[in-house]
Amino acid sequence: MEAVHPMVRKYVTFLKLEKSLSKHSVEAYLSDLQKLIDYSGKVEKLLLLKSADLEEFLCQLRDCGIHARSQARILSGIKSFYRFLLIEDYLQNDPTELVDAPKLGRHLPEVLSVEEIDLIIRCIDLSSKEGQRNKAMIETLYSCGLRVSELVTLKISNCYFEEEYLLVEGKGNKQRLVPISQRAIREIRFWMPDRSALDIKKGHEDFVFLNRRGSGLSRSMVFRIIQDLAGLAGITKTISPHTFRHSFATHLLEGGANLRVIQQMLGHESIQTTEIYTHMDKTYLRDQILRFHPRNN
Repeated sequence: MEAVHPMVRKYVTFLKLEKSLSKHSVEAYLSDLQKLIDYSGKVEKLLLLKSADLEEFLCQLRDCGIHARSQARILSGIKSFYRFLLIEDYLQNDPTELVDAPKLGRHLPEVLSVEEIDLIIRCIDLSSKEGQRNKAMIETLYSCGLRVSELVTLKISNCYFEEEYLLVEGKGNKQRLVPISQRAIREIRFWMPDRSALDIKKGHEDFVFLNRRGSGLSRSMVFRIIQDLAGLAGITKTISPHTFRHSFATHLLEGGANLRVIQQMLGHESIQTTEIYTHMDKTYLRDQILRFHPRNN
C-alpha cells in the first residue's frame, strides 16, 4: 500500500504489538486485507460492508480460481481485521460473524435447474416499480453468465442489441464480448421506460440498472433481491447472484458447449477455473444414469 490509511496503520500496530506477529505474518495479513480493499474500492468502505458483501467477495475469489484453502486463509485474516475494528470502536457489529469459511476439498457450486430459474422469475411482482428491472437483471445474469459486479456496472453504451452482444468489463478492467439472448434483450427493453421515469443522478446516466433513487445498484442489493425471490419460490438451496453464473456454465456444458467457449464467455484467465464445470457435468450424468437407466430401476 503506497499511502497507508490511518486505520490500516493502526491495524499494523495492533498486529505487531497485540498479536506479536512477525514482519512476514503482518505482510501476509495486509496482503489479504488489500484484496478486500480492492473489492470495496477504498478503505473507508470496509466500515460499510455487510455479511452479504463478504459472501460475494468470497464468491469472486473462487471465481478467480483461488483455492478453497487460500480462501479460508484470506477470510481468517479479514476476520482478524474486523475484530480489531470492534476493539477500537470503529464498528459495533462484526459483519464476518455469520460468514462461514469455504469447505476444503473440491467445491461444486450450487446450481439451479432451468425450471427453478423460471420459478424464481415467475415470483417477481411486475406491478411493483422494481419488478421489470429485477426480471431483466435475472434474465441478463443467466443469459450472459455475468459476475454481479459486471451486471451492476453494465452500460447502455456497451449494449449492442442489434448484434446481440454486450461489451463487458471484467476482472482487471479486461473487456470481453458476451452474446445476449433475445429474451434478455426484450426484458431490458421493457425496463427502459421505467428507467427513463427515474430522476437519474449525475454520473449514472449510462448504467443499465438503477435503484429507485436513480443511482447505480450495489452488489449487496442484487444479492438480497435474489435471496428474497428464492424464498418466495420456495427454493431451499443457498443461492446468490453467482448461482446464475454457475447455472449458465453448467447448462452450456450439459448442452454440449466446448469448454474453451465457456472459458471465454465467463472471462476466466485459466482453463483450470472453468474445468470445475466438467466435474459438475459428470455429477449430472451420473444422476441421469441412476434415474433413467433400466438396470437402476
